[in-house]
Amino acid sequence: MLTYSYKYGAEVRLTPHFKVKEFHSSKDPSDVVKVDEKLLRLLENIRNFTGKPVHINSGYRSPEYNKTIKNASPHSQHCLGNAADIVISGVSPARVAEIAECYLGNSGGIGIYKNFTHVDVRNGHSRWKGAY
Repeated sequence: MLTYSYKYGAEVRLTPHFKVKEFHSSKDPSDVVKVDEKLLRLLENIRNFTGKPVHINSGYRSPEYNKTIKNASPHSQHCLGNAADIVISGVSPARVAEIAECYLGNSGGIGIYKNFTHVDVRNGHSRWKGAY
């Protein structure tokens, strides 16, 4: 697990295509940003497969901030730095899920929503369709 200060490390490049600031919500008052290295590899793989930028709607969430989000799980993988809600322009959430499935196989979590895809690198396996 990588842990950063948003204040001092927002511009730190984690991979060729992702910086610390992309995993921090502007609404989260916490300065801490946690990102699992397996999540970074997954996102890079998805980015390289599609050849398109991966926009992170929601990355790390402090437990305090997570409590303010409607319908957020109290055991959210976002609070562990294991998850990202992503959008790729011109690629449907279902197609993003199919691509993630190629890399996750029988592990991690994938949730398909109307406007984004949730991916995480949890131990275990979980798949779902969210609210449309």
